[in-house]
Amino acid sequence: MRGWWQDLTDLVLPGECGGCGVLRTVLCARCRAVLYSGAVHRVRPVPEPSGLPWVYAAARYADEVRAVLLAHKERGALALAGPLGVALAGAVHAGLRGAPGAAGAGVAWPRRGRAPVLLVPVPSGKRAVRARGHDPARRIALAAAGELRRRGLPARVAGVLRQRRAVVDQSGLNSRQRLANLAGALAVAPGGARLLRAGPVVLVDDVMTTGASLAEAARAVRAASHGHRGQPGVTGPIWNDAGTWAVYGGETWESREEQNVGSRTERTGRRPAPQVNAGVVDADGVVDVACAAVVAASPDSFEINRN
Repeated sequence: MRGWWQDLTDLVLPGECGGCGVLRTVLCARCRAVLYSGAVHRVRPVPEPSGLPWVYAAARYADEVRAVLLAHKERGALALAGPLGVALAGAVHAGLRGAPGAAGAGVAWPRRGRAPVLLVPVPSGKRAVRARGHDPARRIALAAAGELRRRGLPARVAGVLRQRRAVVDQSGLNSRQRLANLAGALAVAPGGARLLRAGPVVLVDDVMTTGASLAEAARAVRAASHGHRGQPGVTGPIWNDAGTWAVYGGETWESREEQNVGSRTERTGRRPAPQVNAGVVDADGVVDVACAAVVAASPDSFEINRN
């Protein structure tokens, strides 16, 4: 309810730039340039948590970019999901081309006719979703998937991760405390491991600070796939907390959400059949994570060439 009402309000009332506050624009040209102007970089937090995949970020989490992300996440500026999704799509693209062992590494893009890239968002807690009225990472991921499809890359959002236990607010925790807080907190929904074999898996989030959330998400994906070796096919739908499909492909499943964030979908009347073993799968049939991508990361994490 809050999502569509906020979108309607944005159309009727004069808005303000999420980055600098200038009136009558969702995101001004200057702030948009800050969000898009920096080259996508691989980022590494210090200390780097064990199991963290290669992570790519579009921008530094500072100044205007930080303000835009907070406006979208905490203040319900839902129209910002569109430009944030464009930035995330750039990070996904760079990650698939640059990460070692990634399914798209070294392959000329766009990859028309290939298995879809599966964007797996790190889920927010149920309490946070209720308080905000939306799941920021999922919304941005939907916008990024639409942008990638416009560039000719098949992409879908696979919302298969769930919180299996409650965690405390991480805002005041250091890196070690965040790792302990999140250890074992995520799991893949039943049947999700087989679903993830439909294409290269890219973990996505809006921000990376310590890397604890992405490391835990990667652990959950790997643990789930180890538990489902040699089981072909997909046995039934995976549902998200909103009561809709966990894999969002075309208009049937995500049209309303993607219209909110400015994406364009292909009109399809039927759910496309999943492709088995089309992703990053090792000799034992275990799905791995190709890479991770975020809109922004802490400035320190951009300095990867350390002694």
